[in-house]
Amino acid sequence: MNIDLKEMTQLAPIFRELFKGYHLSRSEPECYAQLSSMQDQYRALFKALGFELVCDPRGFYYFVPEQMGAQVNKTAQRLALFTFILVEHLADQGRDPLAVLDGGTLGRDELPALLDKYRDLFLQAEVTSQDELEEKVIRRLTQLGFTEDSNGIYRFLPPMHRFLDVCLSVQQDRDLAASLHSSDLSLPAPQLIAEEEEDEIILLDYPEDESEEDALARAIAAEKELEA
Repeated sequence: MNIDLKEMTQLAPIFRELFKGYHLSRSEPECYAQLSSMQDQYRALFKALGFELVCDPRGFYYFVPEQMGAQVNKTAQRLALFTFILVEHLADQGRDPLAVLDGGTLGRDELPALLDKYRDLFLQAEVTSQDELEEKVIRRLTQLGFTEDSNGIYRFLPPMHRFLDVCLSVQQDRDLAASLHSSDLSLPAPQLIAEEEEDEIILLDYPEDESEEDALARAIAAEKELEA
């Protein structure tokens, strides 16, 4: 494939965000628009770097590193567990979880009651206070492109579907267990699992051994070698 780097005017900001593990959606209009219009070119370029550019049809992009095995990511576990808690909490309140987590909002003032109600589950995620909940969960959701924080009002963005998919899968298994009336198949709330086990969601953490500038330079050099 012929790739013209001059046409990729948003290459630097797109790579910078994806490289940090950020999920690009329409909340970043310029980057999202160019990724959408030049998806194949960007995918080919990033492949030279060793990353798979994933385009979710629900409206977001993210990186999966080819060289990375299916290692459980502690952050992914924690955020998935938080999503499960939110789904349960919203349903108990008579609110539609999908309507809230797909473009809806949650207020900071709701966090204390949430923490108190699900304290045992939050302990699994090593979250024992509202400060830890905001630092380890809410802040990470914002850093990775799952939410936007507007003065204590958290708006959920399309990438939340990655975690909603996991919750839906758990709920389907629960429904199956209930339909079979088997106590052996009953499913508890998801728990954080050992580091060596596998998980469906892998979030890319900040790489420590290579800067984003060096990685981008390496990708461009690799692409030029292919063109030679």
